[in-house]
Amino acid sequence: MDEQELTRLLDQAPDGVIFANGEGVITYWNAAASRIFGHSVEAAMGQSLDLIIPEQFRDAHWKGFDRALADGETKYIGQALATRAQRADGETIYVELSFAMVKDEGGQVLGALASARDITERFIRDRDMRRKLRDLEAANKP
Repeated sequence: MDEQELTRLLDQAPDGVIFANGEGVITYWNAAASRIFGHSVEAAMGQSLDLIIPEQFRDAHWKGFDRALADGETKYIGQALATRAQRADGETIYVELSFAMVKDEGGQVLGALASARDITERFIRDRDMRRKLRDLEAANKP
């Protein structure tokens, strides 16, 4: 597979694909990421990941990002992390993120790759069901 084919695959992936270099600057952003987060490819490229991280989570994010860069791996390998993110219009959404540390041939970390999926509808539906169940259980207690 050549570089053009690989780029086409990533550009057309159904999930958002984002790559940030070691400084946390976005250097790859596909069309699905634009759909999910509301920022065009042109607007996202060269921006800090703060673009999509709600302010109250930034400190924790950057501590984890820096730790993963130093360790050369993420503690979330093979997992999907559900978290909140921020769209271009300021709306908070729920996303499921999977991460990988990208390394060069010598094992040096180049940055972090994330795959993102909007789970807002499912998250809200599940939360509402849990609330209804809790209310039913409370109403049925003697």
